[in-house]
Amino acid sequence: MFRGLFCIFQPYQRWGDAMKRSKDNTGLLPFPRMNWGGRRKGAGRKPKGDKAGVSHRSRAALASRFPVHVTTRLMRALPTLRSQGVYAVLCAAFAKGCERNGFRLVHYSVQGNHLHMIVEATDRACLSRGLQGLLIRIARALNRLWGRSGKVFADRYHDHILRTPREVRHALAYVLNNARRHGVRLAQEIDWFTSGRWFDGWREKLTNRVASELARPVARARNWLLNVGWRRHGLIGHHEVPG
Repeated sequence: MFRGLFCIFQPYQRWGDAMKRSKDNTGLLPFPRMNWGGRRKGAGRKPKGDKAGVSHRSRAALASRFPVHVTTRLMRALPTLRSQGVYAVLCAAFAKGCERNGFRLVHYSVQGNHLHMIVEATDRACLSRGLQGLLIRIARALNRLWGRSGKVFADRYHDHILRTPREVRHALAYVLNNARRHGVRLAQEIDWFTSGRWFDGWREKLTNRVASELARPVARARNWLLNVGWRRHGLIGHHEVPG
C-alpha cells in the first residue's frame, strides 16, 4: 500500500525539487546580452531632406556679442534665386523680417540654390525664433511667386558663431564675394544679389552705389565685432575671392 502511495506522489516530489533548484539558481540564468540603446555609431535621429547633412545635435549657446554666419539650402528642382523677380521678393521678405525681438539680419548673399546670412541675436532662443520667422516668410513668398506649395528649404539651417575679428572678416568676405568663389562673372564691381551695396567696409569706392530703387533690406550691426573689430584685419576688396 505504502509503495503504491509513493509511486503516486513521486512525480510531484520531482517537480518540487526542480522548482527549488530553479529558485536557487535564478541569478545564474544565462540571459543574452542586449545591444539596444546607449551611445553608439549610427544611433539617433537621421538627417532628412534632399541635401541632408546638418547635425541634429543641440546647438551651441550664443552670447549677444558674437555674430553668426547662417547658411540654408533650397529643395532640389526649384528655380534659381538669382533672377530679378525672385530677388525682389526676397528683398521684400528681408526688409520685413530683418529686425525684430532681438534678431537682426545684417548681411546676406543670394546664390542659385542657397542663402548666406550674417546675423546678430540676443541669445540662442532669439536667433532660432528670428530665423524661423524669416525663413517661413521667405518660403511663403517664393511659393506664391512660383505658384506651388510645400517645402522650400531642404534641411535645418547651418550656423557658425563668429568669435574673433579675423573670423568675422573672413565671413564678411565669404558672404559678400561668394559669387566670385563659385566662379560667377560679374558685370559690375560687386554682386548685386548681396547686401554689398549697403556695406561700408569696401576697400575701393563704389562707382554706382545706388543701382536699384530697393529700400535697405538689412539692419545695421550693433555689436563691436561686426561694426568695428573686423576692420583691424583690413577692408575687403571688390575682387577678393574667399577661400
